[in-house]
Amino acid sequence: MSLFPKNMGGIDRVLRFIVGAALIWFAALGPATGYNWIGWIGVIPVVTALLGTCPAYTLLGLSTCPATARRA
Repeated sequence: MSLFPKNMGGIDRVLRFIVGAALIWFAALGPATGYNWIGWIGVIPVVTALLGTCPAYTLLGLSTCPATARRA
């Protein structure tokens, strides 16, 4: 058993990456609104998408990974 088990499916990972990248773009290159710092929250979905694991899913016992669903 690994420290960070894979619990995210492909669609979940792609959507998280897109949303995270859009938030980071807003923080770094978007129009200066005074709220650009909120965009740096996008780092979290990008990292979870790249790792394929979501700590919140682990705590809640959820999984969108088809391989995990077959084993259960």
